[in-house]
Amino acid sequence: MNAEILCVGTELLHGDIVNTNAQYISKKLAEIAIDVHYQSVVGDNPGRIKKGFDIGFSRADIVICTGGLGPTQDDITKEALAEYFNVEMVYDENSYEHVKEMYSRFRKDFPKNNMRQAYFPKGSIILNNANGTANACILKGEDSEGNIKIGILLPGPPKEMEPLMDNEVIPYLKQFSNQVVYGEKLVVVNIGESAAEEMILDIIENQTNPTIAPYASAGKVIFRITAKADSKEKCMELIEPVKEELISRFGKNNAYVTETGKVEDKTAELLIEKNITIATAESCTGGMVASRLISYPGISKVFMEGFVTYSNEAKMNTLQVKRETLERFGAVSEETAKEMAYGAAQAAGTDISVSTTGVAGPDGGTEEKPVGLVYICVYYKGKFNVLKIKNTGSREIIRDRAATSALDLVRSSIEGNGQ
Repeated sequence: MNAEILCVGTELLHGDIVNTNAQYISKKLAEIAIDVHYQSVVGDNPGRIKKGFDIGFSRADIVICTGGLGPTQDDITKEALAEYFNVEMVYDENSYEHVKEMYSRFRKDFPKNNMRQAYFPKGSIILNNANGTANACILKGEDSEGNIKIGILLPGPPKEMEPLMDNEVIPYLKQFSNQVVYGEKLVVVNIGESAAEEMILDIIENQTNPTIAPYASAGKVIFRITAKADSKEKCMELIEPVKEELISRFGKNNAYVTETGKVEDKTAELLIEKNITIATAESCTGGMVASRLISYPGISKVFMEGFVTYSNEAKMNTLQVKRETLERFGAVSEETAKEMAYGAAQAAGTDISVSTTGVAGPDGGTEEKPVGLVYICVYYKGKFNVLKIKNTGSREIIRDRAATSALDLVRSSIEGNGQ
């Protein structure tokens, strides 16, 4: 079966609220091998909501709708679903008691218009919403041609929608799918998106199961390898040879698997596994490298200290970068990056350190040192590993890519030393 996600709310169309519901629902459906072919957003307009159901059911077996279950007159998703299936709205005593109980819990008077939340399309399976007044529902029926259609109505607030999706909707929908979907993320660095795709184009053009989907992120390309099978174990068996072939083509130093697709997670795992302590010294990235590492649980075992030395004075006073080095080579140079990394390791007493210094822009570049030029250095076991990169884009893009490159250089420096 396939599904369409219909999210109701004028605030979504205006950009006041980010539509995280569609992303969450799509991921959950993918896990049980129900494909999502379309996602739609419609404002709080009765005619457009009804049309949204008509269009959704014309091209999908399942329509999952979020929003429009409140007590006001523009909350009409239940009525729209009832109209599609040509059934009447009926009163549900348990839902009425639920709304009253929730209001008593909030210590508020029960408004009369909240009675609307006790009515549902006839034949609905009603889902109790433990986190809000609006109960959800599932309605199974047929279209005009006798095809089975399933409408699922969920509340709009994510804190209410997500538990219902996990605990009620997914178990219900599992009866319509006898497969599971499992995927792994392969991170590719040092190779651009177009070049990486071209290197495996023959595999992509002939793919069936598993499938490969590339998408670019800051300083890396992620290939999601996804398989469908009767079990997760079978999916993993299907993925393994494809994964190994991709790593072989990209090179082991450029490609590796992470569950999250984040370079920092791979680096943090390696630091913790090997018990290698680290310090960071940042100029143009302004603490981004340290922040990404610190986001990984358990990193406190190995992350000792982070230095943000933006000015020349800070580089000299905190990291002991020589004045002569700055005057002769400049703050953005291989020499300064080396002294920053060495100074951080000495100041924090760590096994490894990484530094970044560059021109993030939009101003400040020269012909010799243009905007986007960044030097990164890792100091480890008495050796310096320096990377010079030239990025384009906005200030934030340049900083983001530099942080990614710095984190990956830590990884490759450790693995290159046979640790």
